[in-house]
Amino acid sequence: MHRVLISAPAHPVLKERMEMAGYEVLDHPSIDRQQFESMIHDLHGLIISTRIPIHADLLERATKLQWIGRLGSGLEHIDLKAAAAKGIRVFSSPEGNCGAVGEHALGLLLNLQHKILKSALEVRDGKLIRDANSGVELNGKTIGIIGFGNTGRAFARVLGGFDVTILAHDKYLAGFGGQQVKEASKEQILRYSDVISLHLPLTEETHHYADQTFFEAMERKPFFINTSRGVVHDTQALIDALQNNRVAGAGLDVLEKEDLLAYTTEEKKQFDFLVHHPGVIITPHIAGYSIESFYKMSAVLADKLGL
Repeated sequence: MHRVLISAPAHPVLKERMEMAGYEVLDHPSIDRQQFESMIHDLHGLIISTRIPIHADLLERATKLQWIGRLGSGLEHIDLKAAAAKGIRVFSSPEGNCGAVGEHALGLLLNLQHKILKSALEVRDGKLIRDANSGVELNGKTIGIIGFGNTGRAFARVLGGFDVTILAHDKYLAGFGGQQVKEASKEQILRYSDVISLHLPLTEETHHYADQTFFEAMERKPFFINTSRGVVHDTQALIDALQNNRVAGAGLDVLEKEDLLAYTTEEKKQFDFLVHHPGVIITPHIAGYSIESFYKMSAVLADKLGL
C-alpha cells in the first residue's frame, strides 16, 4: 500500500479522499523536522505547507516519493529542479485560497482609505476625532495590480463592484485584459495608480521587487498593499517612502521576517516604526486563511491528484 504523510493542517476531506483511493495516510500536522526526515524514505506522497523546507538533500532520501502536494500557493520552499530531476510531481492549490486573499487585500485597502483601524483605536482611548479621520473613496480611482495569477485576478474580481480603473501587469502573461482590467506595463502602473497591490510569487526575480527605485517612481502617492510574500518588498525602502510622503499608506499581510523573536536590533526598529505608523496596517500572514479556504485548498489538491 502506498503511504502518504500529511505534514500540515488539512481539511478532513483530503485524508478521506486519499483513503478512499487506497492510500495509507499518516496524519501528523505538527510533525517536527527530525521525525519528518526519518519517514521521508518510505513515503510515496507528501502533503506540506511552508513549515518544513523540501531541499535537494531531503529529496535524495525520498526514494519512493512520487508527488508533493502544497496546501496553498507559493513553491519557493521546494527545490523544484531537484524534484523534477527525480520525476517527482509537484502540485499546489492557489485556487483554494485566492478568493480569501482578494477579499483581505480589499479589506486592508478600505481600512486604510477610511482610517477605520486608526479611528477605532482612538475611540477605544476615549477620543472621537472626526475631521482628521476623513476618508478617501475608492470609486473613481485607478488600481494597479502587479502579478495577475490567481490572487491578482481574485483581487480584480472583488473590485468589480466599484467604479474603478484596473491596470494589471504580469511579465509572463498577456491577452488577459477586458472591459475593466487593462493590461499595463510596470512603469504605467507606477505612474498612474492610486493603489498598487502586489500579487507575486517569491523568486530570485521578485526578491525586493518593490525597492527604493520602485517607490521613487510612484507619481500619485498611492496606497501600497502586499499580500504575497514579505521579501517581495524592501522594508527599509517602504519606510523611506512613508517618511518621504511617496505613499499614502501601506497594508501588509506579510513581513520580510515573520519570526518576531529572531529580529536584530535594526529589524526591531523597522518593525516598531511600521506598527506604530498611523498609515500602516499589518496582519499576521492570514490573507489566505478562512474557513472556506481551509476546505477548498484540500479539495483542490485532491482534485489535482486525481483522487
